[in-house]
Amino acid sequence: MPFSCVTENMAALLRSARFLRLSPSGSLQITGTKRTGPALSRLYSGALSASSRAGVCPRQIRLASENACSRVWPHTAAGCVRTYAAVTEQKDESSNVVRSKQAQEFDWALTKLDSSVRRTGRITKTLLLRIFHDICRTGYPSGNQALLLLRSCGSLLPEVPLGERTELAHHVWEKLQELGAQYDVSHYNALLKVYLQNEFKFSPMDFLAKMEAANIQPNRVTYQRLIAAYCQNGDIEGASTILGFMKSKDLPITEAVFNSLVTGHTRAGDIESAKNILTVMQGAGIEPGPDTYTALLSAYAEMGDLDALKKTLEAAEAADCSLMDRDLMQIIFTLAKAGHQQHVPEMVERLRHERGYVPDAMNLCLSLITQGLEDMAFHILRTFPSLQPEGMSSDSPNLGNFFLRHCVNMNTPLEKLGLYCKQLQESNLHATPLSFTLSCALEAKKTGMSLELMKLFKEQDLPVRPHYFWPLLAQHVKDKNTAGVIELLKGMQELGVSPDVETLSVYSFPAFPSMDAGLQALKDAGVSLESEGFLSSEVRSLAVNDLAKLYARLSDPSFPSLDLIAFRGSLTYGFKKSDDVESMVKITTLLYNDERFSKGGSKPGEKVSFFLYNLIDNMSEREVQAQEGKLQKYFSQLRTQNVTITTSIFRGIRNLLDSYHAPELIKYVIALLDPKEQESHGSVAAPLPPPAVNVFALENKLAELKAENKPIGNVLKQIIQALCAEENLQRALELKQQHEEEMTVRGYASLLGLCCRHDNVEEALNLKREIDRKDSSTVLDASKYIALVKTLSKNGKVEEAIDFLKEMKEKNVALDDTHVTNLFHVLNALAAKGAASTIQQLQDTIFTLGLTKPTANLCSPLITAHLGSSDLPGALEAVLECQKRYKLMPRMHDVIVGLVEKGDTELLQKAMDFESQTRGEMAMLYDLFFAFLQTGRYREARKIIETPGLRARPGRLQWYAERCISGNQMEALDQMVDMTAKLFECDRDEMYSFVLRLCKETNDWQKAEATWTKMQEENIIPRERTLRMLADILKNNSQEVPFEVPETWYEQADTKQEVQPETNPTRTESSPEYSIQVLALCKKRKTKEALKMLKDLNTRGVALNPSAYDHLIRTLLSEGAMEDALTVHNVAKSFVPGFQMSDIANSLLIITQSKRGQIGDALKNMKSMLSAERVPLHLAITRLIQAMGSQGDVAGIQEVESLIKDLNMDGNLSSMVFVNNMALAHIKNGDLETAVEVLEGVFTGPDSTNHSISFVFRKVFEQDNDKALDKLSAMAERLANHFACYRPASDLFLQLLEMDKIEDAKFMLARCSALAEQKDIMISYMARKAQSAGQVGKIKTLLSLIPDLVEKEVVNSYLMKCHFMDKDLSSAKALYEQIQKEGMVMDELSLKRLAVLYRNAEETAPFHEPPESFKFYADKLKEKVDKARTQAEE
Repeated sequence: MPFSCVTENMAALLRSARFLRLSPSGSLQITGTKRTGPALSRLYSGALSASSRAGVCPRQIRLASENACSRVWPHTAAGCVRTYAAVTEQKDESSNVVRSKQAQEFDWALTKLDSSVRRTGRITKTLLLRIFHDICRTGYPSGNQALLLLRSCGSLLPEVPLGERTELAHHVWEKLQELGAQYDVSHYNALLKVYLQNEFKFSPMDFLAKMEAANIQPNRVTYQRLIAAYCQNGDIEGASTILGFMKSKDLPITEAVFNSLVTGHTRAGDIESAKNILTVMQGAGIEPGPDTYTALLSAYAEMGDLDALKKTLEAAEAADCSLMDRDLMQIIFTLAKAGHQQHVPEMVERLRHERGYVPDAMNLCLSLITQGLEDMAFHILRTFPSLQPEGMSSDSPNLGNFFLRHCVNMNTPLEKLGLYCKQLQESNLHATPLSFTLSCALEAKKTGMSLELMKLFKEQDLPVRPHYFWPLLAQHVKDKNTAGVIELLKGMQELGVSPDVETLSVYSFPAFPSMDAGLQALKDAGVSLESEGFLSSEVRSLAVNDLAKLYARLSDPSFPSLDLIAFRGSLTYGFKKSDDVESMVKITTLLYNDERFSKGGSKPGEKVSFFLYNLIDNMSEREVQAQEGKLQKYFSQLRTQNVTITTSIFRGIRNLLDSYHAPELIKYVIALLDPKEQESHGSVAAPLPPPAVNVFALENKLAELKAENKPIGNVLKQIIQALCAEENLQRALELKQQHEEEMTVRGYASLLGLCCRHDNVEEALNLKREIDRKDSSTVLDASKYIALVKTLSKNGKVEEAIDFLKEMKEKNVALDDTHVTNLFHVLNALAAKGAASTIQQLQDTIFTLGLTKPTANLCSPLITAHLGSSDLPGALEAVLECQKRYKLMPRMHDVIVGLVEKGDTELLQKAMDFESQTRGEMAMLYDLFFAFLQTGRYREARKIIETPGLRARPGRLQWYAERCISGNQMEALDQMVDMTAKLFECDRDEMYSFVLRLCKETNDWQKAEATWTKMQEENIIPRERTLRMLADILKNNSQEVPFEVPETWYEQADTKQEVQPETNPTRTESSPEYSIQVLALCKKRKTKEALKMLKDLNTRGVALNPSAYDHLIRTLLSEGAMEDALTVHNVAKSFVPGFQMSDIANSLLIITQSKRGQIGDALKNMKSMLSAERVPLHLAITRLIQAMGSQGDVAGIQEVESLIKDLNMDGNLSSMVFVNNMALAHIKNGDLETAVEVLEGVFTGPDSTNHSISFVFRKVFEQDNDKALDKLSAMAERLANHFACYRPASDLFLQLLEMDKIEDAKFMLARCSALAEQKDIMISYMARKAQSAGQVGKIKTLLSLIPDLVEKEVVNSYLMKCHFMDKDLSSAKALYEQIQKEGMVMDELSLKRLAVLYRNAEETAPFHEPPESFKFYADKLKEKVDKARTQAEE
């Protein structure tokens, strides 16, 4: 068909088609959607919202109708993410559970992608694949999830080449279809959109045929996109065919169709027809919009017609159709891609740098780089600085990270990369572009590029470190690529970098069959082996494989210095696998005597001591027992070589050997010991009880006040309370009668409780009426109400009791655990009388009113009442009803026992069937097993417990064992232990320990001895506690203990204390009364009086017990009186030979010395404690390290860290204590570079974690060290932008808020917008602030800077807590009113806080106070948050 005919047919089709006119009304309902105009504006970034056009412009409609005009632009699809939620629901979901699960996963994925698009206008392939794999793991993807993934495979991936995007879309389509995803027309339309965005060539007719084969009917969007597909290839004839389909189906022609036709005519070479489309649109009543002009401008851009571009831009302005930066960027991209780069600068000048420019421009750069147009991308990049805020710190600019990273990923030539880095640095746009480029190359495992970049490092005199090579070596080691490893090590050598031991042992030699093979291969390749790294690796290899050769190598006088720590682990491993004890002894002796193997100021003997401890610590119990002979020989020979260990090391080794059950070996270790003095222990006296109230004196005072006509209310109340305490009801009622007018509500309440205790029902009711008469709003204590209920129900007044329960509900009386227990006793007392109907009424009322939650304990009295009256059918029915109503089965065991004893098989079968259905067959079998045991039917019990497949349930077995012990039922317990011998996963030691417990209570040593024999027959290895229990039974009955009894630490200490007085007899008089007085003064913080008393006693030669001295020392140290504390210490030593301060006192001394800057003395004291195997408080260690940091003592911090780690005491001590203070020490010494390197290593290392360095920032602020602050700020921003590590930047940001440097905080937030995404850190900050009074301003400041930080409900919760801490009722009221006005619901914990504020202000709250405790609601809120987080993660 001639082209002119096609054009005429097209015109005819357009004239006869029904057009969709676009109304400017903001409330227009868009065809095919459920959204109105304003809602659609959310599909766009801020750039659109900044537009001056009102209402819904045509471009807003474009995304709803899915404009088919091809764009390679991420933001054209940015809005798609938000429209995912409107996908049609599938009708054939398998179940509500599956739908709920899918909805949760969909929301999670949507949030992830939406967050990425909102921040950057794009998503990464990594994120998309992660979500894809997560969805696939469920095995049942929903239609929504499929649509979400498909729509993300287009222009939202600007960093991925077009063909790769399409392949990904096809993979997603096929995989989800395999997994059962149901596709509808929306999925086919999404695939079409991806094809258009990726410029994928396909046959539209074939696509329609596939839809028809799948029984999917195309809609208007389908036809629009098929037209766009034809037009993208310049096939106007094909487009006219689709237009014919649309006409036949009476589908409207939208602006999107005209835009596609503009592109189609251009690609067909008919630019005039493309221009005429605008006239046709106007004739159809549709004004060309920005998208139409953009399509025409793109047509001219493809042709490189600059004049036509300018004229069209002027025409658009004349038509009042303003083009945004994003539209101009589309034109720039088309110009660059078409090879007309010379016109790009003129278009760049027209950019207005609107809001949202940066993410759009970044995506333009990424798309250009993906197309191989790096120079154009760099030109765009250099337009960024004009947007930087004035006054922005230029110490560490980092503009272009995304550019450099993508250039590396796209294999941009090194020459270009070097030029870009040079220009960025010279223009002061990036502080370290070359370093960042290298990190990207290493991360991408690009070996050649990385090595070339390192050469550039060398040329620029930048350091190249061994760990730079680790990412590259790690991949070669994984692939066993020895050639790659050799090549990299040669590259290191060429660059003058010496590989360290980690580089060789972890990242190099594992690739080779053996270390020898690796060394030979490196030697053959010309790699130098003369470095400490190779030396350490060689020693490690010899230590593992040949101890004799290792000794020969180490003993060589020419062997250089090498710290034992470098090969300690290998030496331990080598000794465990070797039988060469003689060589090991020689090596150990050499290490003990030769200072070459001890660096850092430590003595060789200390290093060897720690080595011996680590040797045992790194062996399992089985290894120690298997190699006991070898170890005995080793330790014996060490003694002959005069190798000794300290007491602390001995104790550590002894404890390990104790736990390994190797007592014989301890004797050999003792031979190596240097003895030390042991610590003594003291005791503390108990306080005396308070004196009783004198009723007689109070009554005399009452008479005096009455005679003087003075108020007597207070004294009367005291007398009533005293009489109630004495249970003197008659006298209390007489006083009430005499002074009726002066009686208070509180006095009546006390009398009410007394009447209830005396079971005086009528008087109790009269008193309650008197209380209501005086003040009907009075709320009694819950215990008073419960006492009333108890008395009334006990005396048959059930209706009155129920009325009081209802009053409790009306007056919101809260019940705690004690009250609930009292309720149980009320019901249980009725059960003893068999009053089942009364219990039923009270139970129903309590649970229906919600006074407390149903529990097995509260439900049990009803069953007890039935059992007490031998009504087994009634008891069973009551249990079954409890299960149905409350999911509880109280006293089921007792009911089953009753049925077994009675022989009622029918009811028993009914009970077992019901339990099997509700709690499972295993629970039913255990209940039947215990019932048979209880009734002595042991044969039937054995049959039950031997049921195939039955396994041990420790909780149930323990329950029955405890029941037997409390009931002194030895036979049943013994039978249970015997029957469970072959029960799967049954803890036999635990079972026999139950028998021994009962033996101990009954003092039956014969049964205990027989039990010990049975344990041996069963070959059971008893726990230490079991052995001690058995030994106690035998010793108490003067029987010989047939095994070694393990001692506890306190028994050992007691033994030492018993021996000590014999060697060090007390020389002076001692008085326990004085010790008690000193202790009392210390507890009252009356330190001066205690010290004075001590001095007086000292002059009189009176001694106190060690505990009193220690308490006084601790009290003085806690107040900073170190000199007085040391004086007391000297006095104590003169009276108590061998006196030692407690760990707490020593720790307080270290803290005090550290605060005074006496770090030498503090370190000496800490070493003394550690050598005696006494553990200082973590606070003491922390304060010492902080003092060292403030004085710049780097070596001191390293020494403390080494001590702590060598003794394995760092489990609960944060490693950041050392790191932070090490950095501060370097800052104090002016070595800022090292300080930054120390901190940076924490976040960039292989084991990096999300540690906080806010302490460092705070100290730098306090010192007003601007130079250090600038360096640290630069580091924080570098970590954020280079490594996506935002914790340091977050710490700095929050510290700025703490210091009220709000403008600086705003400035930082502008430079590093990702801080706003660090929700966990920011919420943690709010939580900390809400813990203290006066911090509401900080939280409000944070929220003003990051308004959308967290959900409004969470914010309100923290704000209410702040008002509660501040006791600010007015602000709390205002917050409550605001929440109500916004239609939100306040959580119960906040309501509780507000109610307490009202109550403390003696005001009435406008709502019912939540009845439970603060902890209850806090736990409930935490559980809700945890559940929501778990669902989100799923």
